[in-house]
Amino acid sequence: MDITEAKFVISNTQVSKCPDGNLPEYAFIGRSNVGKSSLINMLTKQKKLAMTSSTPGKTLLINHFLINKSWYLVDLPGYGYAQRGKKVQAQISKIIEDYILEREQMTCLFVLIDSRHEPQQIDLEFIEWLGENGIPFALVFTKADKLSGGKLQGNVNDYKQKLLEQWEELPPCFVTSSEKKMGRKELLDYIGGINESLKA
Repeated sequence: MDITEAKFVISNTQVSKCPDGNLPEYAFIGRSNVGKSSLINMLTKQKKLAMTSSTPGKTLLINHFLINKSWYLVDLPGYGYAQRGKKVQAQISKIIEDYILEREQMTCLFVLIDSRHEPQQIDLEFIEWLGENGIPFALVFTKADKLSGGKLQGNVNDYKQKLLEQWEELPPCFVTSSEKKMGRKELLDYIGGINESLKA
């Protein structure tokens, strides 16, 4: 599958104000500064569709983008940005939780992981929470171009081993680089495959 059209539809803080209808939604989430906006722009081939910023924690809203008039790509706020005050952190946690738990149209949640780091507790706890709530998700390792092949594979394998301590089977995993356009086809084909199965 390829993306031929991507347009911004709406931003909001309440799941009740998300678009009507029953088009499938694929949401992207991760810790602040994980490269989420860059990945969304790479997938859609639009440099400024999602706002990129060197300042972590800029996405404070649920952003809906209509793709090929047939599904939504949803940009969710990042979690775990320590520079925010407790009140703002609590507000963002509520936005994220409400969308993930209540939005029936959400078909798959893509959890972005910075491939440069060893497994982070905050990511592992978030993934565990998804499992406890039966949320369908996939892992997307970002910034793969920043590491040598051996180090990259080692970090990805470390994550998988850590997850297997809790999980009987691993979720789908993708390795991406927004700079090198790496992983684009695999991610879009995965989404396309789910969309086809929904039509069946």
